[in-house]
Amino acid sequence: MMSRSTRSVDIHTGRDFERLINFSDAVVAVAITVLVLAIVDIRPLPSDRSIWDTIADNSGQLITFLFTFLVVGVMWLAHNRVLNQLQGFDSRIFWLNLLWLAGIAFLPWPSAMYGEDFIAPDGTPLKGVGLFYWLTLAFISLLGWLIARHAQRVPELLEPSRAHLQHSPGTIAHYRGLVFALFFVVIGVATTLAQEIASWMPLLIIPLTVLFGRVARPSDDVVEQPHS
Repeated sequence: MMSRSTRSVDIHTGRDFERLINFSDAVVAVAITVLVLAIVDIRPLPSDRSIWDTIADNSGQLITFLFTFLVVGVMWLAHNRVLNQLQGFDSRIFWLNLLWLAGIAFLPWPSAMYGEDFIAPDGTPLKGVGLFYWLTLAFISLLGWLIARHAQRVPELLEPSRAHLQHSPGTIAHYRGLVFALFFVVIGVATTLAQEIASWMPLLIIPLTVLFGRVARPSDDVVEQPHS
């Protein structure tokens, strides 16, 4: 194990860091594959119905799968870009990353319940499933933002060519990941108050992503990518 002490913090580099990246990619790959289990059990309707009827009858599951798959892909891309700018990790990065991976690995469960309109044992729809799903996404997004923020505050973690980068906390891009986390919380709360409105709110992620892309300065490097 290669490590060095900087500001009383051990920075693990070399093979240790490579294995952390490989482990993270493997966990995300497994989790994103598990997402499909929620739809593999969908069976075609009787022969007098078409495949389009099957898709329509299971539209909630399919839409949730596609949306969650896309969100996890974007989260992985942002997470990967952050790690690619580092030359090593410290204990805080390790634990934040481990929690982030736990959230990713856990996500298929609330995703499956949300897509199926999960029914309680007494036959009534289980309350709070939508809130649970969106809070899980908010948890993952917040952790991704915390990883990026910590990496920004400890230049010794960055590759030498990136160590000089300093980001002003006054810019909007500084709060990008936090904004997405809060947005997920708002959607979750909306699912308990106005389900029909909440079902359209995820579309706002597109303009939010475009907005943050435009306001980012050239020096707002990968640590500022949205974790959503």
